[in-house]
Amino acid sequence: MRIGELAARSGVSVRSLRYYEEQGLLVSTRSGGGQRHFTQDDIARVDFIQRLYVAGLSSRTILELMPCRDAPSDENSNSALERMAQERDRLSAHIEELLNTRDALDGLMATARADRDGRRAAA
Repeated sequence: MRIGELAARSGVSVRSLRYYEEQGLLVSTRSGGGQRHFTQDDIARVDFIQRLYVAGLSSRTILELMPCRDAPSDENSNSALERMAQERDRLSAHIEELLNTRDALDGLMATARADRDGRRAAA
């Protein structure tokens, strides 16, 4: 199937599919005229890639996880699970940083409100 059909069947834009190919996540064959051609399996591959993006993974990390899908084995599964655990830890640390930032902002807002309310009471 050509790229437009893959886009329609997978619900992903042609631009995204080209990006996936550029990043090594998706591979096409080329016709004599240079048109990209994909297989039926690429629909499921794109869905897998999309789910990993939704989980917050980068294209580089997704590429590291593809052997788990392309060549299932205990070794590939273990590597994928370890890599996903690392990403989860990274996300957890980022969430903690965001919570601390929010708490700092809450403190600044409380100070600003107290200052405003003190000026109003003095007036």
